[in-house]
Amino acid sequence: MAGDDKRVYIFDTTLRDGAQTQGVDFGVGDKLAIAQALDRLGVDYIEGGWPGANPTDDAFFAEPPTLKRAKLVAFGMTRRAGRSAANDPALAASVGTKAPAVCLFGKSWDFHVDVALGVERSENLTMIEESIALVASRGTEAMFDAEHFFDGYKANPSYAFDCLMAAERAGARWIVLCDTNGGTLPREVERIVGKVIEKIPGTKIGIHTHNDTENAVANSLAALNAGARQVQGTLNGLGERCGNANLVSLIPTLLLKTNFSTGIAEKALTQITKISRLLDERLNRAPSRSAAYVGESAFVHKGGLHVSAVEKDPRTYEHIEPALVGNRRHVVVSDQSGRANILARFRDIGLAVDADDPKIATLVE
Repeated sequence: MAGDDKRVYIFDTTLRDGAQTQGVDFGVGDKLAIAQALDRLGVDYIEGGWPGANPTDDAFFAEPPTLKRAKLVAFGMTRRAGRSAANDPALAASVGTKAPAVCLFGKSWDFHVDVALGVERSENLTMIEESIALVASRGTEAMFDAEHFFDGYKANPSYAFDCLMAAERAGARWIVLCDTNGGTLPREVERIVGKVIEKIPGTKIGIHTHNDTENAVANSLAALNAGARQVQGTLNGLGERCGNANLVSLIPTLLLKTNFSTGIAEKALTQITKISRLLDERLNRAPSRSAAYVGESAFVHKGGLHVSAVEKDPRTYEHIEPALVGNRRHVVVSDQSGRANILARFRDIGLAVDADDPKIATLVE
């Protein structure tokens, strides 16, 4: 990619793509509360939903939240075949809100154009270009989600590229490469993104991955390593089927493990555990204990030898300080415990016990 810009833009789609999760049904109040929490965290974009698709999204965009940091994004699709961009009611609903950015999806896999849309491939390119041009002509930040891009590239790279170039010609600020079926692996993602940025600057390329092979976070990181500079995902990995890239894992990884920069301050990062659990509370479900960084078990120590080492220096069995993400260390007492477990639990409850007290041994046995 040209230049060495390391700034990564965080695009949250919890309120749109996350709403496709089985069993998830956001109300307007839920959307407003989650959007405000994301704004306080410091993400760059919050995709609020699809205007015109359902009454909840219509109500949300009718009175959108006041955001201090993030840009609100309205979602939609390219114009339908046989209509002009200016005369498509569905497209008009997406571009007609107060949102300062609009993200439109369109097909980039020839198989989908032929079978799902049933239109000429040239017509699909025109649909993309005219729709993005309409958004850009209104002074709104235009984004194009290239649906099924990785499958499309593997089947017909020339046509997949043509879809991207149609969006770029029309004035798209971001062109987002979507692994819609979630079947692409990290090495493939890195290779294909590298090919894309030979023609389009990485500072205009985003990545949107699904988790059907449990690789959504890894694929997102692979795309960023290859040069993409926007990453899309959801809180707690919500999303259709197996979910989307989990921003609750991605954000701490970017801040604490890489040399990329984001708009999220380290102080704000301490709120990510709270935000993750806020979402679960809104959905009336129990948080995942094993979730990376924010789960109740993320910094739990049970084995006696482990606890003994952690008591000497937590770095022996912890990859980060739990407080950096607003979590805390837990020491479990069980039949696998040793002296260190007992002493740690006593300390936690404020009970001063001499480490050499012979009664400790009777508790361990």
